[in-house]
Amino acid sequence: MARMAISTALRDDSLAFLTRGYGFGAHIWGRTRPGARAVPLRLLGRRALLVRGAEGVRLFYDGERVRRHGAMPAVVQQTLFGNGSVHSLDGAAHRRRKAAFVEVAYEDEQVERMTPLLEREWADALAAWADGSRRSAYDAAVGAFGRASMQWAGLPGTPAAKTRWAARLAQIVDGFGSPYSPVYLLAAANRRWSDRHAQRLIEAVRAGSLDAAEGTALHEWASHRDENGRLLPARLAGIELQNSIRPMIAVARFVAFAAKELHDRPDWRARIAAETASRGSLTGGPLARAFAQEVRRTAPFVPMLPGWATSDIELDGERLPAGHRVLIDILGTDTDDRSWPRAAEFDPARFEGATDYEAIETFVPHGGADVRSGHRCPGEKLAIAGLSTAIAALSDPRVVILDEGLDVNRRRLPTKPRSGGLVRASARCPFH
Repeated sequence: MARMAISTALRDDSLAFLTRGYGFGAHIWGRTRPGARAVPLRLLGRRALLVRGAEGVRLFYDGERVRRHGAMPAVVQQTLFGNGSVHSLDGAAHRRRKAAFVEVAYEDEQVERMTPLLEREWADALAAWADGSRRSAYDAAVGAFGRASMQWAGLPGTPAAKTRWAARLAQIVDGFGSPYSPVYLLAAANRRWSDRHAQRLIEAVRAGSLDAAEGTALHEWASHRDENGRLLPARLAGIELQNSIRPMIAVARFVAFAAKELHDRPDWRARIAAETASRGSLTGGPLARAFAQEVRRTAPFVPMLPGWATSDIELDGERLPAGHRVLIDILGTDTDDRSWPRAAEFDPARFEGATDYEAIETFVPHGGADVRSGHRCPGEKLAIAGLSTAIAALSDPRVVILDEGLDVNRRRLPTKPRSGGLVRASARCPFH
């Protein structure tokens, strides 16, 4: 069977990746036996290996066998993450930079600082919807997460200015996956503007003309030194400042998916509404959190991630020489039949009572392995807090989620429901 897979992999699959999007993984797995953990393919004229499941996660996040530097296509790296960002590093440089992200975003006190900001922003969004606002769940989330994360990061500016910058950062996320298209060109332009703006903030802190509170992302990146003790160049520090706030804004895409799933599951919406009412808070609800986790499992931001094999590797009978690409199938791992019961079903109950999500080896919507030593996203706790707060707001009986535009183009990267999840005031009184 392995030989059969290798022979079919002689074709180049680059075009199929561009045209199939989130269906690419399933297309490739269809070449081999059911339940396989690895399958060969060819990308950009070179051999590659697609892996999934717990075995694939262990391989891909083994820093001795797979490195990330240079694996991400330049059009993605430069636009989404920025040149020289932590996502492209390995070894001591990665450990030093990653430790700063852990300090500024992962620790529980950072989540606690964010929580009241999320509560306020989503209470305002809910009140606006009940009062007749016609924003989609996605648009509301971009603004709410942008303002909250920028205040949390210690950035100056009016709420309106923060909303405008959030819209730019959201458009960068929207456009990075469509190289050379008009939306990609706009994303590249917004990246240049954002890099200049963030660099000026760093320079202002270093010059003493802008205060940066200790413990904030602005303070961390203005004062951060690399593994050799040198201050990061102001432009690179500004890129990492953006990488501290943009992932939270990207969670707006999960919010659009959450709106779709809540629309289709009125029983869960009612349960979350009751939980929120009994707790008297939009944040921290266990049912909303379980729903958020299932949204992340079934609608990950990207379908897969690339790395380079640093030595000859073998998995499930398939071999790949050093110097070729290894890809972890994020979607295929999160929905793997061998790893998840009823994997194809959307069932938030699977996460009820699951407090240590990082211990679930095959749950990798924000990357896998250890957050401190590996490439798992340190902003995952913040993403869960933001998404679950939005879910609580969207479950409120004062608003209704319309069924218009909830279809999803799974060929587009990244994707979301077409309308973003349209929300309107409910016609019925919530007390009757």
